[in-house]
Amino acid sequence: MRRVFFTISIFSIGICLFLLSCDDNSHSLGEFRINIATVIPEGENAYSLLLDNGKKLWPAANAVLYHPAYNQRVFLNYTILSGAQDGYDHYIKVNDIWNILTKQVIELNAQNADSIGNDPVKANAMWVGGDYLNVSFMFNYGGAQPHAINLVKNRLASGTSSDAIDLEFRHNSYNSQRDKLYEGFVCFDLKPLRDNNADSVKLSVSVKEKTKEITYDVIYRYNQAVQEAATEMPIPVISSNEYY
Repeated sequence: MRRVFFTISIFSIGICLFLLSCDDNSHSLGEFRINIATVIPEGENAYSLLLDNGKKLWPAANAVLYHPAYNQRVFLNYTILSGAQDGYDHYIKVNDIWNILTKQVIELNAQNADSIGNDPVKANAMWVGGDYLNVSFMFNYGGAQPHAINLVKNRLASGTSSDAIDLEFRHNSYNSQRDKLYEGFVCFDLKPLRDNNADSVKLSVSVKEKTKEITYDVIYRYNQAVQEAATEMPIPVISSNEYY
């Protein structure tokens, strides 16, 4: 088994976070950013957004219609309109917004083992931000039916880590044709895993690839903001029709 350890403070990922560098004190309508955010419904289809770096954004203008939901993670394309006011770090214009598949950690047991599956999947990157485990992954897909992606506590496993919560990143292809490589992105809510007697927990996440198993060790520090990546990256192509 190969083990990889990430301490999450500034993590450069080559998959999704595009940041067009600009001065927060000089706001241009021609400048935009793309970040991961958590949606906070405010009633009557209004919503605010919380970035993983802790900044709160208020959509003062919208180029797209969006229906908010609690605990929904999104990729957010936005333009900064103002500095701090009314309890928000910025007023923004929402240029575009894409929902990210957002799920709860579930318990794997004898009753659901078949539906969870254990087909090969590759994790491109895995890190904690905004109380969520964010995972960029790749899997083979044939277009017949959506595949299932889950993060589970395996109650059927015999061994457990003494200093970590053992989790498994699972993929179910439903025995469908798998001839094309797809890239996916998913966020898992970590708040139910908190230990009230500590300010952080260690997560040990195993991933079954085609020829080996890799374990990622990550630290979940409660409510700790993650700094924005400063590296310019390609804008992602978002599609979750192939998985759920």
